[in-house]
Amino acid sequence: MGEREDEFFEDEHADDHEPAEVSLATEDTSGVDEVIAGLEAERDELRDRMLRAMAEAENMRKRADRDRREAEQYGGSKLSRDLLPVYDNMRRALDAADDATREAASGLVEGVELTMRELITIFGKHGIVPVVPEVGDRFNAQEHEAMFEAPVPGTKAGDIIQVMTEGFLLHDRLLRPAQVGVSSTPAS
Repeated sequence: MGEREDEFFEDEHADDHEPAEVSLATEDTSGVDEVIAGLEAERDELRDRMLRAMAEAENMRKRADRDRREAEQYGGSKLSRDLLPVYDNMRRALDAADDATREAASGLVEGVELTMRELITIFGKHGIVPVVPEVGDRFNAQEHEAMFEAPVPGTKAGDIIQVMTEGFLLHDRLLRPAQVGVSSTPAS
């Protein structure tokens, strides 16, 4: 290589080794600032949308989990309601059996009693519990259904004077209210 070629080589690559001088004071940066501000606003909007989407996804997961638990607990409520008249009829059959009937048809009565106990056991296993008010208890509209009102001496208005059918809860929800008669005796 000659001297002339070395000069050319040095001149050709001279810009690669020396930093370029940029004067920020003399350049107009307002356009760059606007671009940066726009990008920051877009970033903030995207971050907000992402956080909202994540919160919505979490809410949907919680809602699905709650719906699944409720379906497990209360999914059989229709079947449970359909079985309550069977319980009522068996209860009436046992209540109707007097001592003479119990002696004459002891096997039949015993079979109905065993079936009734099994039904009550199954109810308990699935969270179905009876609501059995007593005569003299206070009427509770959350658990009882008033079938009639009657003035009965020696009672206060709102006292239960007769229980016609038991009510039932499925876990903590009312399946059927207890049907009762309520005193309407005014306070003296």
